[in-house]
Amino acid sequence: MKKKILAVLLTGVMVMSLTACGGSTEEAPSDGGAASTDEAGAADGAAASEGGDTLTVWTWDQNFNIKAMNMAGEQYAKDHPGFSVNVIETSSDDCQTKLSTCAQSGDYSTMPDIVLMQDNSYQKFLLSYPDAFTDLSSMDINWDDFGALKQSYSMKDGVHYGVPFDNGGCIACYRTDVLEEAGYTIDDLTDITWSRFMEIGKDVHEKTGKYLLTSEATGGDTIMMMIQSCGANWVDDEGKAYIAGNEVGEKCVDIYAEMIQNDVVKLVNNWDEYISTITSGEAAGVVNGNWITATLMGTEDQKGLWEITNLPKVDGVDSATNYANNGGSSWYITSNCQNVELAMDFLAKTFGSSTEFYDAILPETGAVACYLPAGESTVYNEPNAFFNDQPIFATIVEYSSHIPSFKSTPYHYEAREVVNTAIVNIVNGTDKAAALDEAQSTLEFKMTE
Repeated sequence: MKKKILAVLLTGVMVMSLTACGGSTEEAPSDGGAASTDEAGAADGAAASEGGDTLTVWTWDQNFNIKAMNMAGEQYAKDHPGFSVNVIETSSDDCQTKLSTCAQSGDYSTMPDIVLMQDNSYQKFLLSYPDAFTDLSSMDINWDDFGALKQSYSMKDGVHYGVPFDNGGCIACYRTDVLEEAGYTIDDLTDITWSRFMEIGKDVHEKTGKYLLTSEATGGDTIMMMIQSCGANWVDDEGKAYIAGNEVGEKCVDIYAEMIQNDVVKLVNNWDEYISTITSGEAAGVVNGNWITATLMGTEDQKGLWEITNLPKVDGVDSATNYANNGGSSWYITSNCQNVELAMDFLAKTFGSSTEFYDAILPETGAVACYLPAGESTVYNEPNAFFNDQPIFATIVEYSSHIPSFKSTPYHYEAREVVNTAIVNIVNGTDKAAALDEAQSTLEFKMTE
């Protein structure tokens, strides 16, 4: 019964919080106690560091990040009487805009003690405004308890600036009923290459009419997950645009374009269409950050029909793996923090080291830890009824420990856009070399803006 109750709770909270990458502004009552949430404070100047035993935090999503931070405050307050967190609901975009405004004026006095930032966005801010953040080198935390890639998002020159939070580890999810109809099981799609995936995908489409994968045309992350699973990226070691002449990248482009042309991948125009292909059953598979499970769990009529496994890997690349990351965020202490020692201790003893904390927030928020020891807990190893009783949360944490590091770039989203555009052009008949050369030039230009 305990397992069934937990599965129901997880399904409910994950449907409410589609992804940690979003910027929800929904209102919800504060949990009270040692934590409070103030939505208006960010606008009236009350959102800055207060000093004393109160830490002011900027973050978004009442059901996900905000709730997790409030629960962290309550746990820490049990051993630290008088402590509290004042959470100011601030969208991800607003966090970035306010930070830029402070940095450009040279006045950080309106910044909070702690701010949440998306992993794929943070490097641009650290590069542009290094004085806005606190060096966490002296923090009492075992960084090896987090995957190397997750750490790298919040590092520069070997220095840690952020405490990792939610897990963006990627998973492949498949409709087992469709696979069975075509003569396959989840094992046939585990630890495979993309070329084998394409063979199976063609067969599945011929026998069932279903696509084995769906992806957005210009905003999709499939091509990013493919190249980064090889420990590579669309920039070189110096951070310069590296699309033309990128052998690993070209292999990814070739495979991806061929899958689109052979009805293995259903290419759609936008996020809404992407979700529709999944919920309608048009696509029998999806590869994305593990937060996509919230979308799947919203299709109650498909309960028990989905299972997860790891990603296919790129053929012919020595560094290729079956693991990648897409999404996630980390907590940062700003240079305006009035009590850095307190902020470090708070983050270290909650998000940085507490399995008890991660066990508590999983059923309440759906936030999957990137703190590796959490994956060994009983809570994380509970079977999930929607995914045919697989212990998906322990599996996700385990997958995240294998993700290779790569050269990250502040221009992640710009690179994604130009490469996806090139692929669409290639599929529509443009010469591959010309399309990739154009993508190279476009990214170089965007890097100068």
